Amino acid sequence: MNDFTPNPFKLNPKSAFGKTPTKSSKTPTAIWAVGGGKGGIGKSFISTSIAICLTRMGKSVTLVDLDLGSANLHTCLGMKIPSQTLSDFFSGRATNLSEVSTATEIPGLHFISGFNDALNVADLDPNNKQRLIEGLRTLQTQYVILDLGAGTSENTLDFFLAADQKIIAVTPEPTSIENAYRFMKSSFYRKLRTAESELGIQGLIETAMDSKNKLGIKSPADLIRYISQKDPQVGERLKEKIGDFHMHLLLNQVRTREDIELGESMKSVCRKYFGIESDFLGYIDHDNAVWQSLRKRRPLVIEYPYSSIVGQFLGITKNLLNPTPLRAVI
Repeated sequence: MNDFTPNPFKLNPKSAFGKTPTKSSKTPTAIWAVGGGKGGIGKSFISTSIAICLTRMGKSVTLVDLDLGSANLHTCLGMKIPSQTLSDFFSGRATNLSEVSTATEIPGLHFISGFNDALNVADLDPNNKQRLIEGLRTLQTQYVILDLGAGTSENTLDFFLAADQKIIAVTPEPTSIENAYRFMKSSFYRKLRTAESELGIQGLIETAMDSKNKLGIKSPADLIRYISQKDPQVGERLKEKIGDFHMHLLLNQVRTREDIELGESMKSVCRKYFGIESDFLGYIDHDNAVWQSLRKRRPLVIEYPYSSIVGQFLGITKNLLNPTPLRAVI
């Protein structure tokens, strides 16, 4: 790739280098989460790049590292580990998230580190998890970007489901694709669990998650149809409950036209398998500039501002700011 490819999006110098934008007290904080299940697919690179693109568009952003226990997002930003992290928030040494939020050298961008080798996101108790989710909404920036860890622990899924925009990162490799589908399936069932007691379907979701169940349920869409056949009224209420479960697919490390076509293919599978319309946000090319900027401990958007990848990220960020309306189709 040519690092000097003209950027198709004009950056606003005032938002990039001028006064830091702030959130109006009447404007709710928007939370975006980047997940995908598998490690090594570029979630931190994607989270960092989208966060910086938002600041270049005049938005204030807090980037949160939720890969607790092995957090390294500070490296992508070229920062040292902050003196205060989420560990201080969970332990009570900090009373709110603002106290563990650090201003970065990038105007408009704050950072919250999850660094603590002794703490893993899976170990969070429900109270601390709820405190964190509620605290994210109180941060005084317009946007909060969550960089989720690998795996499908309940807490990771709950952070993902708490987001307003849910981004699934995937690379065009069999293991990444398989893990992305597993992450989507786990997220979907976790979403259904929040409604099972209210709708009187306790135990049914656990049964459905067993691929060898005797009910013939092979997918989330099968489960919804099964419930609708047994009790149409409950089925309709369940569809309403999951109506806001929408995901955005983002392909990373694309090399060929065939790789790009994977985005639409996965979108089609989501519709058939989950019974929802997902959105293909776009793709990011494979480029040596990525590892070069990481080695320099500098965000690619800053180190190579005229790279074609920056234009791709700006386009993806604009798509997230103006998402296509999606609806359940089960």
